[in-house]
Amino acid sequence: MFDKILEAQQKAGEVKKRLDAITVTGTAEGGKISVNATGNKQILSVNIEDAFLKEADKEQLEELLLIAINKALEQAENVSQSEMAAMTQNMFGGLGGLFGK
Repeated sequence: MFDKILEAQQKAGEVKKRLDAITVTGTAEGGKISVNATGNKQILSVNIEDAFLKEADKEQLEELLLIAINKALEQAENVSQSEMAAMTQNMFGGLGGLFGK
């Protein structure tokens, strides 16, 4: 029993390391604003094109930043779910037949 718990903790740590190494990007306004994040949902950088920054007003910029951030976090969540599903499948894949799958 404890072996399975330790194995699960080890696998979870491996997944976290993989997610730290994955970068996702969310964009808004045709790429004029971009946000990079890790698969663990840590924001790495925000980039705003200089020309767009000069012409945008504060409200527009704030709204588009939120869009880009949320897109990046959504992609990170999708990557995280895929990695966790793969880990779970590897650990418990043989049990699928027990439940009619």
